[in-house]
Amino acid sequence: MKKNWVIKIGSSLVTKGNTGLDNKNIKNWTKQINELVKNNIKVIIVSSGAIAEGMNRLGLKKRPTSSSELQALASIGQMGLIQAYETAFKKYNILTAQMLLTHEDLSNRERYLNAKNTLNNLMGLNVIPIINENDSVSTDEIKFGDNDTLASLVANLSSANLLVMLTDQDGLFNKDPKKERNAELIQSISVSDKNLGKYAGPSSSAMGRGGMITKITAAKKAAKSNTQTIIANGRKKDILINILNDEKDVGTKIYNKSSGIKSKKQWIANSSKVKGKLIVDLGAKKVIKNSGKSLLPIGIKSFDGIFQKGDVVAICDSKKVEIARGLSNYDSECLKKIIGKSTKEIKKEIEIFDNEVVVHRDNMILS
Repeated sequence: MKKNWVIKIGSSLVTKGNTGLDNKNIKNWTKQINELVKNNIKVIIVSSGAIAEGMNRLGLKKRPTSSSELQALASIGQMGLIQAYETAFKKYNILTAQMLLTHEDLSNRERYLNAKNTLNNLMGLNVIPIINENDSVSTDEIKFGDNDTLASLVANLSSANLLVMLTDQDGLFNKDPKKERNAELIQSISVSDKNLGKYAGPSSSAMGRGGMITKITAAKKAAKSNTQTIIANGRKKDILINILNDEKDVGTKIYNKSSGIKSKKQWIANSSKVKGKLIVDLGAKKVIKNSGKSLLPIGIKSFDGIFQKGDVVAICDSKKVEIARGLSNYDSECLKKIIGKSTKEIKKEIEIFDNEVVVHRDNMILS
C-alpha cells in the first residue's frame, strides 16, 4: 500500500537569511526524498523561501514592509525556488510540478475539488508537487505561519498519512528550551491532550517558540483527516530516513486517537472563509452539541454577515462563541424571513419553503 507524505519546509531552513536559498540543504532533502520514493511513498512538498530568494536576486539587504513590494519579491523569488528543487530532483530523474495556492482556493468548494484532482493526477504520474502560498496575488496571507496552515490543508486535501514539519527546532518541549535548561522534548502527544497548547505557550516574539503555536494548530487541522504530524529538525542528518525507519528521537509526534472525518466535513472544518454567523438559542445549542442534529429556523435568534446558499457559516451561542459550522441552505436575504419561526408558521406565511433545515447535520461539524 502506498503512503502519502506532506513535507513542509520552513523558510529558516530553505534560505540563508536574506542571502537566498540554501541549496546544500535542498540537495540533502531531495536525496532523502528519493529514498522515500524508492520505498513506495508519494511525496508532496510545501516550501517557503520565495521572498528571501527574491531579495537575493535583487541584491536587497533589508526586507521591505509594504505588501506590494513583498508580492513582487515573492513573484521573482518563486522562479529561483522552483528552479532549485527542479535541478536537485533532476539528478534522480524525478519530475516536479509547481502549485501556487491561496486560502481562497481551498475555501471555495469547487476550487478545492479542482486542486484535489490536480494533486491526485500529479501523484499518479509520479511527479512531486512543490506547493507554496501564492503571495504574488494575495495581500493578507504574507505573514509568518501561513505555510504551516497551508501544509495542514494540503494534508487534508491529499488524505496524507503523515505531515512532516521540518523546522530549525528539535520539536515541541514542555518548557521554552531557549530559557529553561531542564526543558524536555515531548516525543509523542495526542492532538486532544490538554497540555498541547500549554507546551506551545504564548508567543514572546514575532516567531514565538520557533513558531510552535502555528504548527500545533496545523497538526490539529491535519488530524481531522487522521493525518499524524511530526515536528522535526530539518538540519539533522538523514532526518526523513530516520522518520521512515520509525527511529526514536526524530522529534515530536502528534497523533489522533479518534477516527478522521469525511472529506466534505474536513473542508467545512478547515475553510478559512466563514461568510456569516448564526446566533442560536440555548435549546438549539444543546440539540446541536449533544445530539448533532440539524439546525432549524426556529432555533436561530439572529445572524451576522451577507452570505449565499452553500456558503460556510459559523453557528454560535448567545455570546457569539462558535459551537459548530456548516453549509447554509439559505442566503442571508431569505433567512431574514424565516429565523425564529416554526416550520408550520413558515409554510403558512411563505408559499415557497426551500428546506426545513438551515444547516443539515450531514453538512455540519462541531467546533
